[in-house]
Amino acid sequence: MKILVLADEESKYLWDYFEKSKLEGIDLIISCGDLKPQYLSFLATFAKAPVLYVHGNHDGKYDDAPPDGCICIDDDIYVHNGIRILGLGGSQCYNFGSYQYTEKEMRGRVRKLFWKLKKHKGFDILVAHSPAKDFNDGEDLPHVGFQVFRELLDKYKPKYFLHGHVHLTYNWQQQRLCMYNNHTIVINAYERYTFEYEAASLQQIREQQI
Repeated sequence: MKILVLADEESKYLWDYFEKSKLEGIDLIISCGDLKPQYLSFLATFAKAPVLYVHGNHDGKYDDAPPDGCICIDDDIYVHNGIRILGLGGSQCYNFGSYQYTEKEMRGRVRKLFWKLKKHKGFDILVAHSPAKDFNDGEDLPHVGFQVFRELLDKYKPKYFLHGHVHLTYNWQQQRLCMYNNHTIVINAYERYTFEYEAASLQQIREQQI
């Protein structure tokens, strides 16, 4: 299954220079937040695949104008072709804006998912806006990741963790692909990235890092 992931910056390749053929073969589109709702609505219009999203810390505008034809998976588990996808958007709280959470508040959101996690027996993909704490996150408060994400990854060992928020353009050390504790492939969805579900391997990730 081919998945297109997006975050933080609208892709000119997909929007300004759009051709319908660019979405051919895409089975699922996932936004990790901080994208214009019009952009997601545009993609949903032309894609044959579902468009899922979580909120970023700059997505307060979604409250009045959510993207048309798209599915919000925040605080939910969405199942697509048997793949269980858990959504937890937002960032660390730094000025009490929309979709900002303290570590305690994010833990509270996770606790409320207890029965859904039990019903679905875990999840295969974690979709978030922020990264996990001390794993591809930043040092400034707005970009510090969540410790509870690491605990989710350790407990359920999903195949993938998709996030945005920390742009690949911030510094040369930011990685598009990496592996968490040898069991979860972590993808920074900045702008756009396409991958085949379960096709990526640790060797491929190592080759990309060279």
